[in-house]
Amino acid sequence: MLEIDIPGFGHLRLEHLVSDFSGTLSVDGKLLPGVRDRLNKISEIMAVHILSADTFGCAQEELLEVACEIRILDGHDHDLQKEIYVKKLGCERVVALGNGNNDRKMLKAARLGIAVTESEGCAVDAMLAADIHVRGALDGLDLLLSPKRCKATLRL
Repeated sequence: MLEIDIPGFGHLRLEHLVSDFSGTLSVDGKLLPGVRDRLNKISEIMAVHILSADTFGCAQEELLEVACEIRILDGHDHDLQKEIYVKKLGCERVVALGNGNNDRKMLKAARLGIAVTESEGCAVDAMLAADIHVRGALDGLDLLLSPKRCKATLRL
């Protein structure tokens, strides 16, 4: 578990990282360099969950060496499926990472929402739903590995 006390934002007790895959942790379906190592470090302090529509069909293969639970979404309403997943874990215990319109509801529901911009971009609605916007996946994951960065950004 990761605990952070942020003046004006509150006390965070984060037990779950829930992240999108395509466009957030990967570009064109390929896991970004450095993401695997960071996810494995984070898995030592909280459970890691990857939710994806798997646009490129290779999320499971790309995440083989990552200590995480992978859920490939099917059908429609991926935004609702992601939000429901976060709510089942307990919103107050979740940090979420995402970049797409289908991530906006989980970013809003999570106690800490982090919008990520990689080369596929970040939907404006995802940015507006998040608490923090970062310029890439590594920056977002590093916020969890160096939590004083969250405190510096979110404190009043």
